[in-house]
Amino acid sequence: MGNFDTYGAFSGYLNIPDTSKQLHYLFFEAQEDSENAPVLIWFNGGPGCSSMLGFMQENGPFRIESGGTTFHESEFSWNKETNLLYIEQPAGVGYSYCEGVKDCAFNDDKSGADNLTAVLEWFGKFPEFANNDLWISGESYGGVYVPYLAWYIDQHNEANKDDDTVFKPNLKGFAVGNGVTNWEYDTTAAYIDMSYWHSLISEEMHEQFVALDCQWNMPYMFGVSDECMTLFDEFNALTADVNVYDIFGVCWGSGPYPQATHDEPTMIKAGDKKHHRQYVTEADYTPWVKKSRQGTSLNELPPCTFGSSLLAYMNDDEVRTAMHIPEYVQAWDLCKSGIVYESGKKASQWIYEDLQGKYKMLHYSGDTDGAVPTVGTQGWIATLGWNKTSEW
Repeated sequence: MGNFDTYGAFSGYLNIPDTSKQLHYLFFEAQEDSENAPVLIWFNGGPGCSSMLGFMQENGPFRIESGGTTFHESEFSWNKETNLLYIEQPAGVGYSYCEGVKDCAFNDDKSGADNLTAVLEWFGKFPEFANNDLWISGESYGGVYVPYLAWYIDQHNEANKDDDTVFKPNLKGFAVGNGVTNWEYDTTAAYIDMSYWHSLISEEMHEQFVALDCQWNMPYMFGVSDECMTLFDEFNALTADVNVYDIFGVCWGSGPYPQATHDEPTMIKAGDKKHHRQYVTEADYTPWVKKSRQGTSLNELPPCTFGSSLLAYMNDDEVRTAMHIPEYVQAWDLCKSGIVYESGKKASQWIYEDLQGKYKMLHYSGDTDGAVPTVGTQGWIATLGWNKTSEW
């Protein structure tokens, strides 16, 4: 699959003191001028999805295309010019580990605090990068993870600004792609609007939604009216076979595109690295998507996200050994099913407002993502009175 050593690859764990939590990281030195290149952290979303997805299919030095079985070198790798750090979090996701109800339950603040601890520990392991510029990036629920970590770093730096004995990361800014930011505008409300403008639903259905003026009360949709939920169930049925993450893309796992080697999932057994589920559902990958009256999706389909080759690779014994994964750590999965994570009602727009003028902040949106659509981004940015480039 290529020689990782060529790119200065490192894999290991970042421990959260006084807990059982161990966050797995994968780090690639920059291909050019690593001594001076910025450090860039990447988070995938969920909450509960592994940042190894970014490594294997998005911005890593090697990638497996959807439908493929082998890695190839990527000409678009972000480590061409950055020291690229992937962190699997919160604990229990991917190769990251935790034990017990207390250590394995999270909210936005707890994950932000853990991520700060992990970043400080990482710089302790790699002090040669202590003075390099630091940037944070991610996608989807990374729209919460990324700003929260930036805010926690800022709080740490401010609290210790007069103490030269305390290390303070050289944070410069953050970038978020199709990221959850404001629940009033993002996700469900935006997907319904997007679906109309992309002809996934009829004008009549769209007019019904407008007339009802549904209050979706994201992220958990408590108290949504019966009329809105009935119409929403109809909407779900109409869009059930659409790849919500790329509405023009293949929905892997259905029809002529088999996702995995089994039709039914093989559930992970605690501490058993040999067994992993053969697919994830939208309820795992983006838990807020397609919530029905019962709090789950109308149809539990095989995933639209490609995963079989990723699962095979990450659960290979040689790969686990090369990445220094202990025997007691669970099998790797794309997303952790049923992660205990309480999403905050306020999401992350408040952080953009709080840090405005202190750091560079970029929010970009691909226009085929229905999970966190562009129209939602436009909505919350309008509330700030920003133009498209003023904050960058």
